[in-house]
Amino acid sequence: MTQRYSRADIARRAAADIPAGAYVNLGIGLPVMALDYWTPAHGVTVHSENGILGMRARADGDPVDPDLTNAAKQNVAMAAGGSFFNHADSFAMMRGGHLDYCILGAYQVSETGDLANWSLGQPGVAAAVGGAMDLAVGAKRVHVLMEHTTRDGRSRLRRLCDLPLTGAACVDRVYTDLATLDITPQGFLVRGMAPGLTRDALQAATDAPLRFALDPDHAA
Repeated sequence: MTQRYSRADIARRAAADIPAGAYVNLGIGLPVMALDYWTPAHGVTVHSENGILGMRARADGDPVDPDLTNAAKQNVAMAAGGSFFNHADSFAMMRGGHLDYCILGAYQVSETGDLANWSLGQPGVAAAVGGAMDLAVGAKRVHVLMEHTTRDGRSRLRRLCDLPLTGAACVDRVYTDLATLDITPQGFLVRGMAPGLTRDALQAATDAPLRFALDPDHAA
């Protein structure tokens, strides 16, 4: 029986792949959970688009400062040497190629790395792209965290996205509750799969064709 990765597992896997010395932005939603898996010893500097560099998760005993929040308006804390700045400076960092990684959520990702994460295309429903399009094209690498399928079983990993795009050919890696996949010139390459999952079952849950690494890692 397949044991799907939990949301915490997805965030932990993504956090583990960020190297020491990296500057990384965390998008709203599931990506923010990655913050819980870094300590100062990891050497990762976290950026928030509302104007923070050096953000860290609150530890037990940290006071709650109502003025210190991330872009999702969640209370956070600051690492030693962290700084604050206005939105213009924050977006200059994002657009200027100063971030090594951006970790975003998504509704869909295509086999060519197109990203759709700001609108479900529903008539009469207001949606705002926010800073996602700036991050998608400004970060050196874009990693996406999401569930593999929708609630009705429709694949979020597509040959072509049918939702409004945030950015074209911008995603490098995807972490889902079923697998870790890289975007390559030949499409999706599976790097790891959930425990108990077969290649055929993963392909059946994916709209786009898959290629597999020689020995995909099944470790949680």
